[in-house]
Amino acid sequence: MDVGGTFTDVIVSGPDTLLVAKLPTSSDPAGALLRGLKSLGVDCSRVSLVVHATTLATNALLTRKGLARSALVTNEGFRDVLEVGRQRRPELYDLGTRRPPPLIPRRDRLTLGCRQASDGTEVTPFDPTEARLLASKVVKGGYESVAVCFLNSYVDGTHEGMMRDALRERGFMGHISISSEVDREYREYERTSTTAVNAVLSPLMSGYLERLRASLSGAGVKAPVFIMNSDGGSSTLPFASSRPVNVIESGPAAGVVASKLLAKELSLDRVLTFDMGGTTAKAGAVLGGEPDITREFEAAGRVHSGRSVKGSGYAVRGSFIDLAEVSAGGGTVARLDEVGDLQVGPESAGSDPGPACYGRGGTDPTVTDANVLLGRVNPGHLLGGEMPIDHALSVRAFRRLSSKLHTTPEEAALGVLRIVNNRMARAISLVSVERGRDPRDFVLFAFGGGGPGHVCDLAEDLGVKDIVVPTHAGLFSAKGLLAGELTRTFTETVLKVEPDLKGSFRRLEAQAARTMNEEGLPDFSTTRSFEARYLGQSHELTLPFGGSSGIKRSFDEEHRSTYGFSTGDPVEVVTIRVKATVPRPAFATQPAASSTNLGPRRTRVAWVGGREGQVEVISRESLAPGDSGKGPCVIEEYDSTTVVNQSWSWTTEPYGTRLRR
Repeated sequence: MDVGGTFTDVIVSGPDTLLVAKLPTSSDPAGALLRGLKSLGVDCSRVSLVVHATTLATNALLTRKGLARSALVTNEGFRDVLEVGRQRRPELYDLGTRRPPPLIPRRDRLTLGCRQASDGTEVTPFDPTEARLLASKVVKGGYESVAVCFLNSYVDGTHEGMMRDALRERGFMGHISISSEVDREYREYERTSTTAVNAVLSPLMSGYLERLRASLSGAGVKAPVFIMNSDGGSSTLPFASSRPVNVIESGPAAGVVASKLLAKELSLDRVLTFDMGGTTAKAGAVLGGEPDITREFEAAGRVHSGRSVKGSGYAVRGSFIDLAEVSAGGGTVARLDEVGDLQVGPESAGSDPGPACYGRGGTDPTVTDANVLLGRVNPGHLLGGEMPIDHALSVRAFRRLSSKLHTTPEEAALGVLRIVNNRMARAISLVSVERGRDPRDFVLFAFGGGGPGHVCDLAEDLGVKDIVVPTHAGLFSAKGLLAGELTRTFTETVLKVEPDLKGSFRRLEAQAARTMNEEGLPDFSTTRSFEARYLGQSHELTLPFGGSSGIKRSFDEEHRSTYGFSTGDPVEVVTIRVKATVPRPAFATQPAASSTNLGPRRTRVAWVGGREGQVEVISRESLAPGDSGKGPCVIEEYDSTTVVNQSWSWTTEPYGTRLRR
């Protein structure tokens, strides 16, 4: 189940079955899942696994609603680390720029006199009496959650563990996040910020997941529930409840995981992903079977032209699938700015009231309304007839906008599409051109409810000649939830020049074995990786570990590939990681049979490739593998619509539709 800003997608999969349902997003995700199961005729008692992606954590940070009142316990003299940060300014030349307010105000930050050195040795002993007095203040303060972050605890977390014991001893019953468990890596600000974010989210996330589990159990679903992580892996409910910082970007990650699986099936090494939903559009890349990964993220931060604005949000460190995201979804609202220019976004109509054509009270023109008005999307219904569409309401919304622009509604709608396409093409350029990759060498995967409708325009802009639109593209991210494996990552900071890492990796693997066995997950495999840099650099590259003797050689090669050069400088290993992975059972990835028939081929007037004309409209469900044709045409499916421009040919394959130019 993938909960988006506009729709909630449900996929039911088995060895020989794939059933899909798309429902408007509501405040009750468990209810949406159960309604989806009921509409598909699924017996809840037969469900063996539930996988969920949620935007709850992201939305809470964006709106600052539902966050727990938390305390931060740190060393004396380090109370203001959250404010000091990295001195990054979101706008370099704006004297009035402001960073977001700290999630834990200064009055809620408490300090102890203990101190450990950078090698873990004790400089100032931990005073149990002082710790108990501080714990009593926390209890009397009525805090729901506590973050504990001591200097250099990434080397030795003993003092943090003792502080947790003192809190429990004094009767604190809330959530406790200690940095040596949440983010055991060096750099004080990032570790403190990550732990603080985890603390303020823990009560909210644990309560939500417990209600989800109880609702499903009450309906007869006794299966385990997994939550997708930001890196494309999955977590059990207890782990996700204690580490909500790992699931901040769980929804966007799912589409890239599904793309990784499909790219492997098609033996494609270079894939760009384009996911356009109801609220945003996201672009990513899969190279050599693996998606781009970043280690730093600005939670609830601003985005400019697809780039995350450093210093505009809350620094979170972990593993995140690296995506460029823009405000360009089906529900994105078009308007005139203060000088009368046409603007699209960042506001979205969401699912309630939604675009004007939904007939739920929305009156603002949106990207979906533009597509309906121009005949690119079915003017009568979506979701195989389950969702009525009112073409006249789209016309009315755009007539109000066009009267101010002194144009026709059609010209205004075309202007909206040009603006939003330009913005989405820029996002794809961020993960390709700006990283030294030629998009013409890639296959472009288009999915999400709106992605296939815009992909030909974007491909022409970028020079891409090969497109894949997966079957059920509008629910493709939900397929990624079933493909993601359950994972845990264990880290250790090293900060040594070309060390022998065998012993360190063995320690981490022993820790992984203990943890996985305690959680009842004995069947897992592990992979080793490390982060390194030339001595004196401040940023690292991540590489797979192939042996201590090859550290220098493999790092030189990676640095040369990334930056175009390498040096003879010593290589410093900063962090090592062991990733434990539990394999997933096999699920069907393609439908066994057509579930909806939209009727025979027909025609309608539509604007395709910037030109108006009578175009063929084809039901995707009526096509068999091997069927082919040429644009311009529109291919309609239950959950998405593919607009094929002139000069493009299409062929249906078992995995979806292939478009070539």
